[in-house]
Amino acid sequence: MLPDTLPEAVAAKIATARGFIFDMDGTIALGNAASGGHEALPGAIDLLAALRRRSIPFRVFTNGTAKAPATYAKGLRAAGFDIADDEMMTPSTSAAIWLERQGLTRVRVLGDPGVAEPLLARGLEVIGPSQKADVDAVYTCWFRGFTFPDLEAACASVWDGARLTTASHVPFFATANGRGIGSSFAINQMIASLTGKRAKVLGKPSRAAFDVTLAAMGLPRSAAGDIMVVGDDPALEMAMARTAGATGIGMTTGLMRPETISGLPDRFQPHAVIGRLQAITRALADHATV
Repeated sequence: MLPDTLPEAVAAKIATARGFIFDMDGTIALGNAASGGHEALPGAIDLLAALRRRSIPFRVFTNGTAKAPATYAKGLRAAGFDIADDEMMTPSTSAAIWLERQGLTRVRVLGDPGVAEPLLARGLEVIGPSQKADVDAVYTCWFRGFTFPDLEAACASVWDGARLTTASHVPFFATANGRGIGSSFAINQMIASLTGKRAKVLGKPSRAAFDVTLAAMGLPRSAAGDIMVVGDDPALEMAMARTAGATGIGMTTGLMRPETISGLPDRFQPHAVIGRLQAITRALADHATV
């Protein structure tokens, strides 16, 4: 099957989908380390525009936490996308809601300043990486400025009973210059090796992230089977789709490689694989002419 051809069953599901969840890096855009911005991948701008014309809700959910959601949205608009601030989500969006529901309201955040904005917006108290304080949870994110004092403070909090949580626990992500290293993965490994505690993932592929995204689109949890999850990472977007009962469409424009898909475990398998987003746009258009 050609990489831009969708199986008929998946094309039919696209035609009746109630919502779309897109990854950002490697799916609709690629980050440019030199400029600090993003470049749209072919067909991405047209696809989101097609969904908007049909009043099909969508959210772009990046597992990156280097910036606040509104800042990511601004960057995508600069790249030509028609996207509102509230159509952009990060793990901190879902983390803020999960932490609040769990009663974990005092959180040590190991991340850059933009990480904390969704938590502060929900009324949570944010404690600095190495600040001396009793906390309910430790939340690890994108943090290239991570230091040894930060590690000591995080471990001390976990030893004292704080819940260890994280935005993401995958080692790599796609960039225009190749594979980037996920800083939260490295931080989690250090904390886990010292405390024996594994971090609870609150970004993709967690069900918490999926459910929060569904609610943001105004859809009930029962709509999971009518959601399309589009991404380039089998361990993130495809795992999220499989866990939630949604349809996962894998993109070969990022981390996913056609030659390795057959060897993936069932929980990471995409329902379809494409190399160009135009395949989804065509499925929408074909349905509109029926």
